[in-house]
Amino acid sequence: MPKKVLVKAILVGERAITEDSDAAREFYNQSRFGKIVNAKVELGLLEALYLMEKSRLDVKSENGRKMSTESFIKKAKKIEEFFWIRYCVFRDIRNRGYIVKTALKFGADFRIYDRGVKPGEDHAKWVVFPVHEATTLTWHDFAAKNRVAHSTKKRLLLAVVDEEGDVSYWESRWIRP
Repeated sequence: MPKKVLVKAILVGERAITEDSDAAREFYNQSRFGKIVNAKVELGLLEALYLMEKSRLDVKSENGRKMSTESFIKKAKKIEEFFWIRYCVFRDIRNRGYIVKTALKFGADFRIYDRGVKPGEDHAKWVVFPVHEATTLTWHDFAAKNRVAHSTKKRLLLAVVDEEGDVSYWESRWIRP
């Protein structure tokens, strides 16, 4: 098995932009991390942290300082209010072998592709809404999330994150009696 190469990236706003290398492009080609822009891979904050934790990505700030995982998380939390809740869900789903992409245009946080399916080959199977276990959802909120999933022909997953960062999933679907 080939040795995993540590790819270099720079954090620019809400994106980590990799170096122009084959190893960086493999993030996209093999596992659909980020998107390729001008031969580099642009990673979202969640993807970048995940790859940092897997010892695959070395991130520097715009001023050239190496970022530790802790400093990256601190910065990401300033950019994105619910970063840690979303990251716990992202990490759990990726660790289970699924490809996770954003689902903002669907009105959800993530869309998940079944194992072995890459975006563009088939449609996502689920839309996911990460929530902390202490979050209260009204029936109206729940119905709205279910409607989003139904209208996009996907299953709804509520990903509930507890205080330890563990995730439980609740799937919901519309049925006709």
